[in-house]
Amino acid sequence: MRIIYLLIVSTFIQNMTIFNFNKNSDLSYWTIVDDVVMGGRSDGSFKINKDGHVEFYGKVSLENNGGFSSLRHNFNKIDGKSYSKFVLRIKSDGKNYQFRVKDSRYNRYSYITEFKTSGEWQTITIPFNIMYASFRGYRLDMPNYKGNQMEEIAFLIGNKKEESFNLLIDSITIE
Repeated sequence: MRIIYLLIVSTFIQNMTIFNFNKNSDLSYWTIVDDVVMGGRSDGSFKINKDGHVEFYGKVSLENNGGFSSLRHNFNKIDGKSYSKFVLRIKSDGKNYQFRVKDSRYNRYSYITEFKTSGEWQTITIPFNIMYASFRGYRLDMPNYKGNQMEEIAFLIGNKKEESFNLLIDSITIE
């Protein structure tokens, strides 16, 4: 008699919400960091808009060697070993932005990637392994982001030109 064993593997789509914005979202761990920390004159702000999305907006200035504005979120360490990508639900002004992650909030460098917005609601998927280490605009000779852990995420605009910007963020998840 022959015994046949069937192995049934079920795949679950795993995801974890880092932040899902609504009108009652607590933004106390979100902060703006502009080039003013280095003498620049850019001016970014953020708020919950009437639809319950975070609105990151302002003006990038090149005065005094400036040129960037960022919105950052610090949180308790997340173990990312079971995940492979970030999924952002955003709407913006057609400009380029960076998405950044730090595996430790105490690192001076971030892992970054750039994405272009369309002016419409978009779902942006960012695989961990395309995010490279960077510090003050310079790519570092380090391996790309492995996703083992994370403690900070950020959105940054710094396109080497003076411009107003507006980015709506609905949700940030990892899958």
